[in-house]
Amino acid sequence: MTEIRDDLTTRAAYVSDASLYRRLPEAVAEPRDAGEVRELLALARERGWAVVPRGGGTSVAGNAIGDGLVVDTSRHFNRILSIDPEAMTAVIEPGVVCDQLRAAAAEFGLTYGPDPSTHSRCTIGGMVANNACGSHSVAWGTSADNLVALTVMLADGREVELRAGGTSDPQLDRALTGLRDRHLAMLRTELGQFPRQVSGYGLHYLLGEKGFDTAKAFAGSEGTCGIITRLTVRLVRKPAHTALAVLGFEDAFEAATAAPKLRVPGVHTIEGMGADLLEALRTRPGQEHAGGELPRGGGWLYCEIGADTLEEAEAAARALPGLVPENVVDAVIVTDADRARGLWRIREAGAGIVTRLPDGGEAWPGWEDSAVPPARLGEYLRDLYALLHELGLTGIPFGHFGEGCVHIRISFDFTDDDGVAAYRTFIERAAALVHRYGGSVSGEHGDGRARSELLGTIYSPEALSAFAAFKAAFDPDGLFNPGVLVDPEPIDRGIRPGPGARTFDLTPVHAFSRDGGSFAGAVNRCVGVGACRSDAGAMCPSFQATRDEVHSTRGRARSLAEMLRGESITDGWKSKETLEALDLCLSCKACATECPVNVDMATYKAEFLHHHYGQGLRSFLGRNRRPTAQFTMGWMPLLMRIVEKVPFAFRAINLAESFRPVEELTKRLGGIERKRRMISFVDRPLTRWFRDRRPEGHRPGDDAAGRPTVVLWPDTFTNFAADAPGRAAVEVLEAMGYRVLLPMDNVCCGLTWHSTGQLDMTRKVLRETLDVMAPLLEAGYPVIGLEPSCTVMLQDEITELLPGDPRAARVAELTTTLGAFTARHLAEGGPWPFRELATEAGPAAAVCQVHCHQQSMLGYGPELEVLAKLGVDTAVVGGGCCGLAGNWGFEPGHYEVSQRLGERELFPAIRAAADGTIVLADGFSCRTQIAQGTGAEGVHLAQVLRAALPPEPAPGTPPGAAAGTAPAP
Repeated sequence: MTEIRDDLTTRAAYVSDASLYRRLPEAVAEPRDAGEVRELLALARERGWAVVPRGGGTSVAGNAIGDGLVVDTSRHFNRILSIDPEAMTAVIEPGVVCDQLRAAAAEFGLTYGPDPSTHSRCTIGGMVANNACGSHSVAWGTSADNLVALTVMLADGREVELRAGGTSDPQLDRALTGLRDRHLAMLRTELGQFPRQVSGYGLHYLLGEKGFDTAKAFAGSEGTCGIITRLTVRLVRKPAHTALAVLGFEDAFEAATAAPKLRVPGVHTIEGMGADLLEALRTRPGQEHAGGELPRGGGWLYCEIGADTLEEAEAAARALPGLVPENVVDAVIVTDADRARGLWRIREAGAGIVTRLPDGGEAWPGWEDSAVPPARLGEYLRDLYALLHELGLTGIPFGHFGEGCVHIRISFDFTDDDGVAAYRTFIERAAALVHRYGGSVSGEHGDGRARSELLGTIYSPEALSAFAAFKAAFDPDGLFNPGVLVDPEPIDRGIRPGPGARTFDLTPVHAFSRDGGSFAGAVNRCVGVGACRSDAGAMCPSFQATRDEVHSTRGRARSLAEMLRGESITDGWKSKETLEALDLCLSCKACATECPVNVDMATYKAEFLHHHYGQGLRSFLGRNRRPTAQFTMGWMPLLMRIVEKVPFAFRAINLAESFRPVEELTKRLGGIERKRRMISFVDRPLTRWFRDRRPEGHRPGDDAAGRPTVVLWPDTFTNFAADAPGRAAVEVLEAMGYRVLLPMDNVCCGLTWHSTGQLDMTRKVLRETLDVMAPLLEAGYPVIGLEPSCTVMLQDEITELLPGDPRAARVAELTTTLGAFTARHLAEGGPWPFRELATEAGPAAAVCQVHCHQQSMLGYGPELEVLAKLGVDTAVVGGGCCGLAGNWGFEPGHYEVSQRLGERELFPAIRAAADGTIVLADGFSCRTQIAQGTGAEGVHLAQVLRAALPPEPAPGTPPGAAAGTAPAP
């Protein structure tokens, strides 16, 4: 039998989905097959637990949470069983992710039509349960439309097959036939009136003219009738070529009004958004200029056109503005796939972006999925805005305008009972409004806990009675997902951000300047859209390695939120459960930029560890003491300075640890993972080498030779453990015509203390560093960082830790990477003393591992520009964090996950590289992981640039002149 996870750490991670509701489950299980599902149902009946099926947990209406047993099919029950390219069908298990099936079908020129914005992590079982649609529903319909057959397990453990024409169970057939025959008129007049009417059960599919399709009728049942154990879904032919027409309108109302007129053959999407979504996107870090490629206007429609040839697709796209001449103000036609992908990212990020309004305020779901007949969308949207204005609320609409479906997050205030009452007032009035337009309270997300209570507003008592009879036919004892659709829970019960959510909130050490100084406000950024569960991109490495919800960014955010609430996790910041949830967080900062709402779990973890353990050396003593590794690794900068004072100490350490027993003893005493190898140290630190080389080299002021001055940052790793990049950087910068300075005394960014949550020491070290740096900052010299994580500390974290110190802002402004500085130097026409790099086989090639902090916070574009100028063919490893992540990879219990992450892409890419390929990794951690995982030696960009310098300029050679090629390092 599958494991029953009833520990509080797991239960807290599953307390919510992507909705604003919370329900603490009794237990969670992750079955591998139908047999294990049957055993789980028997256990649930025995213990009196309700059962809630769950896929990717991206449900926005509270459909995938409950007080009983949560059955998560996404982790193990996720095989593609077969694809029939002739019949254009696939047989799959419920936990198959949408993109997983689409990738498999692409081999046959096919795809799965429904594609919600969460397609990279939502499961098809969950999509069918909610009757999800996505942007291509104009052409390919809903999940129900693409469903051929289902196998469903009922509460008693029986599996039944559902299909057009009936079911495999005669008794169920009779019940459904009788239900249909009793309600023929209602089914024909109330249900199935427009494509996005998905509220309630899809009983109209039971009609004879619909083929008595019991599978399609089951779609949208939201886990209330049984657990799907197998699906047969329809695949569609991918268009040979596509073009994207983005049409600009005066505002979102005009876009909504025009949308139905664009429903013509060949048009696959008619997606809408307003200027307020773009404004919200531009408040995100690094997105200040997003949307520059959009056409003029204050509202837009994304219309994708498919055709047999690119010319036909482009011609059809160019014809679209002519269909709405009275509305459209501008248009952009795109046939390039990369440009189209860039435009689509703006729209697809909407589900997460709009959880924060442009002014930084919170916005919430609840009315995020209403739909009306497409011809009435413009009117409905105007009235919806009027209702928001009347009640003092704001929101950002976007959605499937061609289908009449609007997604919007609204500025509800749930901090007290009055705010919750105001929420109910709005929702009830909005339901009445959508009913007036003949619409549905849900267009694809399902009704869940957010809208099931509202079904009585939009449907007749007869329809509600038919819904109850449908559920009873499948689930007579009410085992599955109670409180949803039938006998609904109140819409204002158990609101996650509601009263009591901030019991253990406190004044944090970090400024949390984008969250009003509130740690709880920062945690509330996570609304659960689940981008951290995707295999695409760098987020979240620990989930990608374990497939465990606890070890996703979302799971950690849920644990932190439960800690702050204090109901389930009752010991606040001392919580062992929350500590466990944060344990596998690598602090890679991928979520800080890849998450649509910029959850920064690395910072949250540092803040939690600070309060959990306390501060100073005393935090390593007592019952709640810090792990020894946090001393060994966290205090490394200070320890290295102490060792430096002893002559020949580093050489002696290296010699001693070359004996394996000594190394093992060192690891045991230092609390280091025993499977790791210890790092070695340089005989002479970089700072001493620099002083010996040029004694006057630390002094600010004008250079006698008139050269511009730069400051090279001597981070702990470059200074004491790997000085080759530092020495190379000095030579490279001088060859480019700069005077290079190092700070006049010891400096440190505080990274190792910060990542281990020793924030008082971090701030102390940073203040001391700013004192040392003051003359250099006053002079305005650029500060060049070689270690990406230290550079991010100086560019980003320092202002959050010392928000009132103008020197912190100044160092953040002046700090840059060597790659960015060199690229800017090149763009400004500075001397270029470098030759192109080559091997005997031709141009040099490099496998590039981008440090996770650099990928997340700084970008790697400048480095690629520099490498291209050097003639290096680059292959960038796309897997995100290397898996070592500084101190994290040296802590006990992390080795297996660390190696698994290295094996995802990094190690195979290095092993597959041709002889002579440069292994480029600017991060010391990355080079260490590469060396210990593959035996290859990684080099820094500074070393690559150094290799491209001429050996010695010939007499009379003009400064900056270089010719020929240089051997690759």
